[in-house]
Amino acid sequence: MYRGRFAPSPTGPLHLGSLLAAVGSYLQAKSNKGNWLLRIEDIDPPREPKGAADLILKDLEAFGFEWDGVPQYQSTHLAFYQDVVSDLLTMKKAYYCSCSRKLISQTAIRNNTGFIYTGRCREKSLSDGAIRLLTHDKMIYFNDKLQGTFKQNIEHEVGDFILKRSDKQYAYHIAVVIDDHLQNITEIVRGNDLLAVTPRHIYLQSILNYHIPEYLHLPLITHPNGDKLSKQTGAKPLNKKYPVQQLYKVLTMLGQNPDKSLQYEPLNNFWEWAIKNWELARVPRTIPQFVNEM
Repeated sequence: MYRGRFAPSPTGPLHLGSLLAAVGSYLQAKSNKGNWLLRIEDIDPPREPKGAADLILKDLEAFGFEWDGVPQYQSTHLAFYQDVVSDLLTMKKAYYCSCSRKLISQTAIRNNTGFIYTGRCREKSLSDGAIRLLTHDKMIYFNDKLQGTFKQNIEHEVGDFILKRSDKQYAYHIAVVIDDHLQNITEIVRGNDLLAVTPRHIYLQSILNYHIPEYLHLPLITHPNGDKLSKQTGAKPLNKKYPVQQLYKVLTMLGQNPDKSLQYEPLNNFWEWAIKNWELARVPRTIPQFVNEM
């Protein structure tokens, strides 16, 4: 059975960009007569304003989303993450690293996506610090359902990446891989900004003998200057007074060509039409221009 999910971080209210990701994942799940699960990725407390998670739930309810089961919270899964990280250390597939950000910036190779860690601490046998996953000179390929074939040599293009930071916070990569496994997710639908990290997730899944789900990376909404629409770049919160109009706007950006009259229909009529008429083949790889927020 199809199992999809929406997994927002509670760093602020939902905005038009996060609504697009939610709509795309929801329609993929519902059009495939599957489950749509909700997971709050709350493992970075310093970046999470009080009450943000509850606000996200209220926003989703106001826009008519219906998730299956109860929402999951990553903060309740820390023991699972630690067990996996400990096992990787025991198997010599991960190691402690004492390199500071300053040292990495001075010694690492830089490419267009950031610094490539050179493996300075691989052979040091440290017992404290950040924990990195050992990578190998191997190309990872996968076929994204929308963006097509993507490949990456993690060792050469990224380097050994962090699973647990020196401040003891777990990295996104290990948490999301474990949680998708625990929830038996069959297809991951998310924004295209995460396309480049997907090989890391597939690499982890293969090391841990997890099922590798299918991937679908949706186009991003951008500001006029090309920056991704996000909380960090000043995206406006969703307006709960006009849910259908914003859903209609997102559905249009996803290439579904709804009739203009749909934006004036009741919320349940909107979702009935959207689920019945959802066609992945119509979704563009990119959104050609910025659409003003409401």
